Amino acid sequence: QVQLVESGGGLVQAGGSLRLSCSVSGSIRTIRVMEWYRQTPGKQRELVASITSGGSTNYADSVKGRFTISRDNAESTVYLQMNSLKPEDTAVYYCAVTIIISKYWGPGTQVTVSS
Repeated sequence: QVQLVESGGGLVQAGGSLRLSCSVSGSIRTIRVMEWYRQTPGKQRELVASITSGGSTNYADSVKGRFTISRDNAESTVYLQMNSLKPEDTAVYYCAVTIIISKYWGPGTQVTVSS
């Protein structure tokens, strides 16, 4: 019913930048929160950034000051601007939206930062 597709991942050198996009489609009513997570093999998925319906943002300490989450006015797309990338940022990045009480996930996009 609700589908999310990430794009913008790839290979980048340390210190470089990438902007991830997540397009949301389907039956969309009220999105409570839009989020970006990341996961590396053998580790739990961690919350990287979130933005609420009111525009409030939160970031993991590890990315604060380097990453910026944003969305368009229609909430059809959520972005993650990633600057000053580090090798430890390498992960599969997932977007998620919460509608009413349900959370929907995208399939993920790979981000690899080389040193």
